Amino acid sequence: MTAIEAGRTVAVVGTGTMGQGIAQVALVAGHPVRLYDTVPGRAAEAARTIGSRLDRLVEKGKLAPAERAAADARLTYASALPELADAALVIEAIVEDLGAKQQLFAALEDVVEDGCLLATNTSSLSVTAVAGPLRLPGRFVGLHFFNPAPLLPLVEVVSGFTTDTATASLAYETAAAWGKSPVRSADTPGFIVNRIARPFYAEALRLYEERAADPATLDAVLRESCGFRMGPFELMDLIGQDVNEAVTRSVWEGFFRDPKFTPSLAQRRLVEAGLLGRKTGRGWYDYADGATGQQPHTAEPCPAPVEVAVHTRLAGPAAVLQELIEEAGIKVTQDRAQGEREGCIRLPGGARLALTDGNPATGDVSGRAILFDLALDYRAASRIALAPGAEASAQDVREAVGLFQALGKKVSVIDDVPGMIVARTVAMIVDFAADAEAREVASREDIDTAMRLGVNYPGGPSEWAARIGRTWLWNLLDTLRHQYGDGRYAPSWALRRSLKLNGRML
Repeated sequence: MTAIEAGRTVAVVGTGTMGQGIAQVALVAGHPVRLYDTVPGRAAEAARTIGSRLDRLVEKGKLAPAERAAADARLTYASALPELADAALVIEAIVEDLGAKQQLFAALEDVVEDGCLLATNTSSLSVTAVAGPLRLPGRFVGLHFFNPAPLLPLVEVVSGFTTDTATASLAYETAAAWGKSPVRSADTPGFIVNRIARPFYAEALRLYEERAADPATLDAVLRESCGFRMGPFELMDLIGQDVNEAVTRSVWEGFFRDPKFTPSLAQRRLVEAGLLGRKTGRGWYDYADGATGQQPHTAEPCPAPVEVAVHTRLAGPAAVLQELIEEAGIKVTQDRAQGEREGCIRLPGGARLALTDGNPATGDVSGRAILFDLALDYRAASRIALAPGAEASAQDVREAVGLFQALGKKVSVIDDVPGMIVARTVAMIVDFAADAEAREVASREDIDTAMRLGVNYPGGPSEWAARIGRTWLWNLLDTLRHQYGDGRYAPSWALRRSLKLNGRML
């Protein structure tokens, strides 16, 4: 099916930030665009704002003056709903209230032709529920743009329970014709991005509540070990604590309060205090003029060990570390001690250094233990987190810190918590993605695309799973399940099934 022709009118109802952005996208794509807002004068004001944005595009050489003039001629606004009667597509971007949206679309059905496509930009409400009262629910679809709509390429095309296949295809092709990267999603709480991204925030908040580390350190580890553009606390402040928590709470309620989606008490208190992030001048961080930014905990320089011992070769996600240690000029010998675990590093003082497996370092059967966190790419990572067990001495920690510093890494020493920071965050995201794919929320390819483009992840969850190994990820989650015992970390059947081939584990 082809896209809606560029000459057909696109109407946008609701002229806030998202409505203006969507209107600009359709306008630049060549459509006549008509704005409507229930607040008198707001649609006209929005048209002027869009015009100013187009002027800036001309100044930057991104839009030709002739195209700017033509766009201005195509942009109009309506004072009443009946003026949208000729629209081929109506996109709603009003308040996130189910009743208000249902009322709007019921009124639109009395105005537009039966062939007009009706779309909601909701990010948290059920597309099926919004379409429920409609006479022709088959022509209704979710078109979830991401803010700012003119810049971010992702559009989630969400099919409600009654959405016709032809409707979804038309919406998909239209978004593609507008220069966007559409992905198909079933109507599930949070759709693709807001469902699968929950652990990025939730694990950081839980680690903060467990006092594993402060927000600045947690942000730095996820940025510099994992490649995320922003840490979760920075991103929550940018989005707005109230907005982020509302989405979390909506997804949690949508999944009947599944413990995997449980909101954070710490974030609730921040919202109650009115500390909503950048828009109020303070959230997890202080944005007031003259405020000194919080710095992550970074260990002081420590001497590198001359020699370390490895019991067999390092394997799994940390296999490359042995090469990095040798390249740094540190001698690597073989530790042939009886009963030693494979894949661990024995430091000069006798402490064991190993990749986290979901168990805490304290009480490790091998004695003094220090765990290091997962990195998606140990060569590229510029920071590594270490978690010493209670039995490890200060000298043991200095040896571990010095080893990673010799590899060119900054080191953050955190409290001893199961799964550390990156490992449990990445494992949960991969598990959420596997579960969504198995439930046919979206294809694996669309999930990876959505997470890369919608929230700027440094790769898709299936890419991470292939690089790290699904067996390792499943084992980590299963260990966390036993450590916490609250159901939050129970690995999905979908992830376990992906490990099985003819009855054996891969």
